[in-house]
Amino acid sequence: MTATSPATPETVLSLEGVSKRFGAVQALSDISFDVRAGEVVALVGDNGAGKSTLVKTIAGVYSPDDGTVTFDGRRVDIGSPAEAQHLGIATVFQDLALCDNLDVVGNLFLGRELHYGRTIDEVEMERRSWELLRQLSAKIPSVRIPVASLSGGQRQTVAIARSLLGEPKVVMLDEPTAALGVAQTAEVLNLVERLRERGLGVILISHNISDVMAVCDRVFVLRLGRNNGTFTISQTSSRELIAAITGATTNAVSQRAARRASQEPPS
Repeated sequence: MTATSPATPETVLSLEGVSKRFGAVQALSDISFDVRAGEVVALVGDNGAGKSTLVKTIAGVYSPDDGTVTFDGRRVDIGSPAEAQHLGIATVFQDLALCDNLDVVGNLFLGRELHYGRTIDEVEMERRSWELLRQLSAKIPSVRIPVASLSGGQRQTVAIARSLLGEPKVVMLDEPTAALGVAQTAEVLNLVERLRERGLGVILISHNISDVMAVCDRVFVLRLGRNNGTFTISQTSSRELIAAITGATTNAVSQRAARRASQEPPS
């Protein structure tokens, strides 16, 4: 009898050999990156490492000069943010892009309001807003209060909830815990867990190594526009990640593999 191993989650998004230039500046060089269904992958690196360029390439803001992008098993060319959303890639940028003067319902359905005949269906939008927030275990007191009155963590919740209305398969979160307090950070990290439980591929861009270690499954490190290591959280440490980010190791994964191989007894 042949033993069977558990099925590996399917790769939803994959980049191979992606490069991007801006005139004489090589922003990305031969980047490989992937995220699977039900997985949280961190994208980390120092300022100028290429994180923003890579995120905008995935989101359709930039088109890569070289390389291939595969989504849901087929090669794609993402020519605009609208095309990325249509494919199933949602992005929550750091500024959140919320309208402070609108309530939660107004922000969730801004630009895609539901209609009953020629009238906006406020009742159905409110019902769906509560349904979505309950699925995320969100702590929002009311969907009819202005977003301006919400805390930083609650505003992040609204932005994440809005990204889910299009039924995406991949959600990118750009620095979701930046400038948040301890309690609000915990609230956002719980949201990330809920996204994973829904079977989504989550890309977390963060400078906070503690957050990365707390919720992520794998970590991709960028340095000077290049891959500088891919780590499995259960097999690495914050010290090793920081070494790869700062350049204390030129390729932490390769060095670690070589070190382990040298320690193995001969067969």
